[in-house]
Amino acid sequence: MRIDLHAHSTASDGTDTPAELVRNAAGAGLDVVALTDHDTVGGYAEALAALPAGLTLVTGAELSCRLDGVGVHLLAYLFDPEEPEFARERELVRDDRVPRARAMVAALRALGVDITWEQVARIAGEGSVGRPHVAAALVELGVVASVSDAFTPDWLADGGRAHAEKHELDPFDAVRLVKAAGGVTVLAHPAAARRGRCVPDSALAALAGAGLDGIEVDHMDHDPATRARLRALAADLDLLTTGSSDYHGSRKTCRLGEYTTDPEIYGEITRRATGAFPVPGAGGRHR
Repeated sequence: MRIDLHAHSTASDGTDTPAELVRNAAGAGLDVVALTDHDTVGGYAEALAALPAGLTLVTGAELSCRLDGVGVHLLAYLFDPEEPEFARERELVRDDRVPRARAMVAALRALGVDITWEQVARIAGEGSVGRPHVAAALVELGVVASVSDAFTPDWLADGGRAHAEKHELDPFDAVRLVKAAGGVTVLAHPAAARRGRCVPDSALAALAGAGLDGIEVDHMDHDPATRARLRALAADLDLLTTGSSDYHGSRKTCRLGEYTTDPEIYGEITRRATGAFPVPGAGGRHR
């Protein structure tokens, strides 16, 4: 059983539509895929309508958080998307994405980059605009060679020359909100140092004490030594360990199913969830 619990669509900063994402997941030989767009559930309906037979969809989201000045991404699975308090907080984060992206464009222009808001908006399309869309604009302009190359102190990394802050959740509040909505929480790529500063192990221990369910261990931004360290830490803290591709379509080099989650861990995630349940595909209605 092949399970990938971290993938993005055009509802946020992926390049596959939700329908394309689930079809591509089935084509990649996955049995389960999670749709975890940034701070939005906007891709659910399309993904469910197109869900192929043989593929199960886990609904989720990747929440933008910040702790002591460090960006933290929290994967939330199988929560009730209509729970009012959690829905309001996701809306606050989404609403701040446009002003933040505009501020980054302005900062880049001040650095001499010939980027425009219209270019970034075109790349984002109907999705929830974010840094990867600004990064993709830099690739189009030839400023950097890849989206990953834009996430450096020279450009868009936390604290970088063109970085701008946005409204983000405190991860302890995020864990509380997700749990109150019946969901399960997993900290995404917690030791991805190439993205910027990481929270210390003491923060992971505190989050575990506050109800965090797991950490994403097998990820393209974790080398083998980091994975071994995180697995040992998870065992000490009684946390689940997951593996995921963090797929963004053509915007990143990772492939669907490049890293996967153990079926027993997936089973425990589904057992803990009460807000929603995995949906098995019945062939999809839109081709």
